[in-house]
Amino acid sequence: MTIAGHRHERIAEEILHEVGTMFAGELRDPRLAGLLSVTEVRVSPDLKQARIYVQVPGNSAEQEAAMEGLRAASAFIRRELVERIQLRRAPELFFVLDRSEQYGEHIEDLLRQVKREKGSTS
Repeated sequence: MTIAGHRHERIAEEILHEVGTMFAGELRDPRLAGLLSVTEVRVSPDLKQARIYVQVPGNSAEQEAAMEGLRAASAFIRRELVERIQLRRAPELFFVLDRSEQYGEHIEDLLRQVKREKGSTS
C-alpha cells in the first residue's frame, strides 16, 4: 500500500492524541470529570467514521453517564478536530466503552480459580 493508503491510520493516531488532550481538561461536562482515557481510535478508510474506544473508571452507572456526556460533547469534539488536525470534514464520531481491562481481569480470576481447584484436588 502507498503512503496515501495509510492516511486513515495516521488520522486515527492524530485523533487519539487530540481527544486525549481534550480529556485532560478541556471538556467542562461534569460527567467527564473522571479519568477518561482513549485506548484506540479506528477510522474508516473513507474517513467518514471514527470509533473512539474509551476506558472509564467507576461502576456501570458512572460509565454510562460518562458515555452520555461524550455523546453530548461529540459535536464540540468534531469542531475541535477539524481545526487541530486541519481536516476539511471531521469524521462522524462513535464513542465505544472499552471493557478490555475488566475482561482481562475476569480471565485472570478464572485462571486463578482453576489453578486453586487443580491444586486442591491433587
